[in-house]
Amino acid sequence: MLRVWGILGVIGCLVLPAWAADMTAVADLADGGTATVKAVIDGDTVVLHDGRQVRLVGIQAPKLPLGRADFDAWPLSAEAKTHLESMVQGKAVELRLAAQAMDRHGRVLAHVVLPSQGSGDRVWVQGAMLAAGLARVYTFPDNRLLAAEMLALERQARADGSGLWGLPYYALRNEDNVRFDVGSFQIVEGRVLHVARIKDRVYLNFGANWRTDFTLKVMTRDESAFVENGIDLMALTDRRVRVRGWVISENGPMIELDHPQRLEVLNP
Repeated sequence: MLRVWGILGVIGCLVLPAWAADMTAVADLADGGTATVKAVIDGDTVVLHDGRQVRLVGIQAPKLPLGRADFDAWPLSAEAKTHLESMVQGKAVELRLAAQAMDRHGRVLAHVVLPSQGSGDRVWVQGAMLAAGLARVYTFPDNRLLAAEMLALERQARADGSGLWGLPYYALRNEDNVRFDVGSFQIVEGRVLHVARIKDRVYLNFGANWRTDFTLKVMTRDESAFVENGIDLMALTDRRVRVRGWVISENGPMIELDHPQRLEVLNP
């Protein structure tokens, strides 16, 4: 059963959650100034009064069609937009800039903070969306700051069954059923059966037949980033992992990893 609080728990409330434990890390990011939110486009994008669009970096909310032909709204996309509107519409927000502060569409990439008002606490908007179960963590090689903090919030929301985590559409996939999800962004859990280095690639295989079974691919040029984060890819045989990314078809379903924040090594 979908946990209603995960969708509506903050909407209409006078006091918003503080995420105080995370505010120090957010505050350490580059200051992008303060601006007022004029409109909310969807669950992870807003428009400021000065005309700039801001993409809430590090998360992916359920997607709306937004004029795209033959695009079906993802479940809870309208609720995610409404939830974000309830927090930031018409309010002044602080922008904490990502390492790469603008995307190819000209949008500002930032973590967004609601300043304290009266006796209230400051609110990290990305954290609030994740905790409500209305977004998933979505990092890139040049924008992965605060990934650990965001993943912790996502894990708790998933454990609570909040928001999107109460729907089969967003359920974690495994090495067997992910074959039905080519072309979509998924989070997959499974045990690595075998690791192989072939030329300039490292393959993590989850089945006996690499031509048909689920596989992860890491280019060796990206391998050092995993080492820097304490992940030895060649030592992951028989380890359970959780991985996220867009599922492609390349000798079976595959996710290509280009940075370590999309790979979580789980307890045996």
